[in-house]
Amino acid sequence: MHSPYILYSDGNGNIFEDTSLYVTGRTGWDAIAIPEDEWIELPEGGQLYELPGRRGIGIDVETGDMRLCEKGWAVAAFIPPAHTGFYLAAYEAAPNAPTLPLFCYTAAGWEDDKFYVPAIRIEQDIRQNSSGYNEDTVTVGVQKLLEAYPHNRLVEHLANNCALTYKCPAARNFFIGRWECPIPSSPACNANCLGCISFQPEEETIVSTQDRLTFKPTAHEIVEYTVPHLETAPYPIVSFGQGCEGEPLLMWQTIREAIVEIRKHTSKGSININTNGSMPKAVKALCEVGLDSIRVSLNSVRKHVYDPYYCPNNYKFEDIIESLKVMNSFGGWTSINYFVFPGMTDSVEEYEALRKVIRETGLKMIQWRNFNIDPDWYLSKINITDTGEALGIKQLMELIHEEFPEVKFGYFNPPMERIKGDFKLDFAHH
Repeated sequence: MHSPYILYSDGNGNIFEDTSLYVTGRTGWDAIAIPEDEWIELPEGGQLYELPGRRGIGIDVETGDMRLCEKGWAVAAFIPPAHTGFYLAAYEAAPNAPTLPLFCYTAAGWEDDKFYVPAIRIEQDIRQNSSGYNEDTVTVGVQKLLEAYPHNRLVEHLANNCALTYKCPAARNFFIGRWECPIPSSPACNANCLGCISFQPEEETIVSTQDRLTFKPTAHEIVEYTVPHLETAPYPIVSFGQGCEGEPLLMWQTIREAIVEIRKHTSKGSININTNGSMPKAVKALCEVGLDSIRVSLNSVRKHVYDPYYCPNNYKFEDIIESLKVMNSFGGWTSINYFVFPGMTDSVEEYEALRKVIRETGLKMIQWRNFNIDPDWYLSKINITDTGEALGIKQLMELIHEEFPEVKFGYFNPPMERIKGDFKLDFAHH
């Protein structure tokens, strides 16, 4: 038994295997051998990326020594939603290597005519499986809803930007009439995240992957299309806070008004907010009118790692923890959207901090999300030269699960049916 072989790209879109090297994985700043039991076949919807200006690091099949693959550029995998990667692609970057765009860069190898990645399917929910989308069905759904809501700027934004241009899985689900429906609600933000996907400063070497919402929706615009969704969709959720916008809590008055209105019309489904958790008082005001769940995004539960990435304006790391406590005190569902970075997320220090947060907040769920960022760029931006001792992502998950068996692991916001009943609910049969 051995690891798969390393992959390299010729710079013209062709990928080859080099059978003189086994692939390694990156954790923090280090390349290491990946345990055999951590590999799975590259899932459907996964893609391979060339990493320009970078040479992959492999283990020599003959000598067992580490060396660079000089035959071409390094290769990494994008693994689809519902999967969490255990190791990043390991490479050495040339001084002039371009900054990588905002995707995840999981290690990848080749064995027996198949691509492999060190990863786990952390979530059985099929809501963003690539095989579940039919372009024609989406297009028909878009046309139908644009006709139904001719004056609704949010529906127009979700149609033309999100579903058709960016192929956003959440927006496409809305137009197919199922599951989680997005509600972008804020053009502004109170954080300046380094890896923001909807806004990057002109002078930065990376570009945002999509354009941010440019207007402030009204409560009427929100209620108009979300009530029918909650009434008719299977396992319905409506979610404030999306990748194409700023921080929804900055619009909490509008959101509060919308929740009150929605609940006048329907008691069905779950109302969720995806947020940075920066305004506990706003979270309380929303809980009082019926917010069901909150998902707080963070790159770390340690303030000194969080601050240089989020660059918060007018809020403190402590506010996030307070927001989770507030939601918990109302009996609501609390998740963290945890950006997994091998070597950082599984460092001993982070593990201890995570245990403390789970105990303090009564956290219900961890959504183990791959961190979409250039690893070298990220670590140098937040000024981390040594990530310390790491447990391994798989081991971290096992330790947390062992100590806190009631904390759910996943990738998506659960609908009310799962929150209240069988968490292993398999959507495939509905």
